[in-house]
Amino acid sequence: MQKSKFTTEKIALAALFSALAYLTVFILRIPFVPAVGFLKYEAKDAVLALEALILGPLPAALSSVVISLIEMVTISDTGIIGAVMNILSSCAFILPVGIIYKYRRNISGAVIGLVCSVICETAIMLLWNYLISPLYMGISREAIAALLIPGFLPFNAIKSTINAAITFILYKPIISVLRKANLLPKREAASGNKSTVLPVILNVICVLIVAGAIIALLLMRVSGGE
Repeated sequence: MQKSKFTTEKIALAALFSALAYLTVFILRIPFVPAVGFLKYEAKDAVLALEALILGPLPAALSSVVISLIEMVTISDTGIIGAVMNILSSCAFILPVGIIYKYRRNISGAVIGLVCSVICETAIMLLWNYLISPLYMGISREAIAALLIPGFLPFNAIKSTINAAITFILYKPIISVLRKANLLPKREAASGNKSTVLPVILNVICVLIVAGAIIALLLMRVSGGE
């Protein structure tokens, strides 16, 4: 019975994270590269990364597929190709951190996983934008190649860095709320005095990263519109 209850709660949490992720897309889609109109910042991947940390990489990956398909038939104008690109982008971000944290459940595991997520999403989206974008942008692959460094590279690097920082900042508060609501099992108190200096320093760094990345995106948008 307890196993069934846990499974039901896990499904409910996955549905909750999926709804929140879609809501972020519906409310907040910010275009920052005028030359490439479909490049928009979304906080969806931060929500999915939280799901990957809390529930595991597989539920988060499945949520990314469901959200991308719903997005395709509701608010997206890029069709099935856009849905595929959204799935690839989200999975490239959430799977590294989800897999690494699954086997290394500590601060270093989370940090290493998020760094790998930023690198993985940036690299994979460069490749897939080069291969797929010409199909629905209606321009040559050479023109896409010319946009990789000035457009796709900084956008994906900055977007994924913002989402990684948001994920790190929100993880502890979110999991604390879920445990207090008995939606996750309580964690046994660790023996000894654990230093809280490192988490505080990392959270400050993440806040600075978010602020700096937002400023960088705004500057990209201003310079791109001139």
